[in-house]
Amino acid sequence: MKNVIYLLLLLYVTNIAANEIAITFDDGPRADTRLFTGKERTAKLIKNLQKAKVEDALFFITTGHINEQSKARVNAYTNAGFHLANHSHSHFSAHNTALDTYLHDIAKAKNILAGFDNVLPYYRYPYLHEGKDRKTRDRIRQHLQSLGYKNGYVTVDNYDWYMDRLLQNALADGKSVDYEKLKQAYVSILWEAIRFYDDIGQSVLGRSPKHVLLLHENDIAALFIGDLVAKLRAEGWQIISAQEAFQDPIATEVPDVLFNGQGRVSAIAKSKGWENNRLRDNSSSEQYLKTYFEKQQIFQ
Repeated sequence: MKNVIYLLLLLYVTNIAANEIAITFDDGPRADTRLFTGKERTAKLIKNLQKAKVEDALFFITTGHINEQSKARVNAYTNAGFHLANHSHSHFSAHNTALDTYLHDIAKAKNILAGFDNVLPYYRYPYLHEGKDRKTRDRIRQHLQSLGYKNGYVTVDNYDWYMDRLLQNALADGKSVDYEKLKQAYVSILWEAIRFYDDIGQSVLGRSPKHVLLLHENDIAALFIGDLVAKLRAEGWQIISAQEAFQDPIATEVPDVLFNGQGRVSAIAKSKGWENNRLRDNSSSEQYLKTYFEKQQIFQ
């Protein structure tokens, strides 16, 4: 009898679906910094992803960053087995750019990406701005559909870009960096953001969706992506490809709201009447992160 109970419990535990999340990076290939050249950053990012046994990651490329030197970095991502998608040519905001200019920019990036391997038909809006009014939003959506694109939406937004900016500012000011504390801050803040948006998803969907994490191709990601992956796995999460994540039912659940800057689950919550102050995690704030880093004495 005890053996039967044990087997039933084992079957129950093994059939509990793990939380799943895909890792995506925006804005590559970014320029040199005080810490890494672009070539060094790409090599370190690939090395740490492979060391962490991340089988696939999706890089949303800003094609205006591509030149003769950085082209090799884009190829390095695909040679490593990762995938590319469209993040525009000029990184315009759909909120304040002339519509014709914005639409032409998407097509320009598409034409440039046609020269690379492993390109997927997804477009990610710069700044996650989909249009300041419904007319603009819907016209862009029609244009994307005509180009064969789907929305490369996210479910977990965050301010990793500002954490990297704090690092770059500290280096520019000649400050010393406690990289152990920086790692702890990066992993902790992103983990809390992931939990925050997963809680929203479970509240409005009744389940944990297949998540899509927005990161940027920056130094702080190159340094600590492996540590973030280790944290996720330690918490029982599974790393999946963006292709798998975009098969979640929310890929076709497009809420009729203009609030899209915090990702798909927040937009769905907004469509169900949630107030804006419930849709953004605390760390998605420059002042919050600046104060947090100061209290942790990461830079001296």
